Amino acid sequence: MKTGGKKQAGRSRRELAAFQGERGAFSEVAVRNLLGEGADVLPCPRFEDVFLALEKGRASAAVIPIENTLAGSVHENYDHLLKYELPIVAETHVRIVHNLIALPSARFSAVRRVYSHPVALNQCTVFFARHPGIERVPFYDTAGSVKMIMEERLTDAAAIASSVAADIYGARILRRSIEDDRRNFTRFFLLRRPEWTRRSAARRDSARQWKTSLVFSTRNVPGALFRSLSAFALRDLNLSKIESRPLRGKPWEYLFYVDFSGHVDDPAARNALGHLRELADFLRVLGSYPQGA
Repeated sequence: MKTGGKKQAGRSRRELAAFQGERGAFSEVAVRNLLGEGADVLPCPRFEDVFLALEKGRASAAVIPIENTLAGSVHENYDHLLKYELPIVAETHVRIVHNLIALPSARFSAVRRVYSHPVALNQCTVFFARHPGIERVPFYDTAGSVKMIMEERLTDAAAIASSVAADIYGARILRRSIEDDRRNFTRFFLLRRPEWTRRSAARRDSARQWKTSLVFSTRNVPGALFRSLSAFALRDLNLSKIESRPLRGKPWEYLFYVDFSGHVDDPAARNALGHLRELADFLRVLGSYPQGA
């Protein structure tokens, strides 16, 4: 759904947020959490298309998943955060509720196939064990599987997706919350262009709890990573995540993505980053943002 028409006098332009997947994907749920119900959305087929939409100005914001409590990190998006200098300005955690969705007239007893993204299918193994006559069919997208079933009017098939997808495509939820683990959450980042971050820097709320994400590399010598991380330990900064990714062009060397509690402008954080710069071959702050709930 894209914004259209001219900007009305006295009213601000509505947000247009890019995300990967079809309408109704869990990323669209994250958009609503981060930007409100009034935000418009720009679905994109690939994660890199999301970054390009924001970089080229086709969207005013981008929302990307970065990790899931069961499936782990979305490694591709770590690589895109390095390639595209689009700062992280917020995060949110979305509870992943997998619903069995079908045509409005469908009956559960008639379902023989269930379509969804492979990750979603693998997170509903108990449901399939209880119903061995139902075939799991991998599909490119959770919400896309609902869209396909509705367009093709498949009477013996269902999809696994969000309740938002059922609402958007006019489908019926046959079974709610069929995921194996109720502690299934995905963490999403909200990205902006650098100029937006510079304009908003003066509006920081000092009462909020902040988090900072960065990426660095260091020499491949004994103790290098220990000394790098000590820059945070010596200043009592809590590291909430560390992720390594291959350093292209240097086999068996790595980039390290780190999240720590605090804002980049806090005195302890400034000192830690100054210390780390003395040790690292490369360092970039990816963003400081309020901690998500």
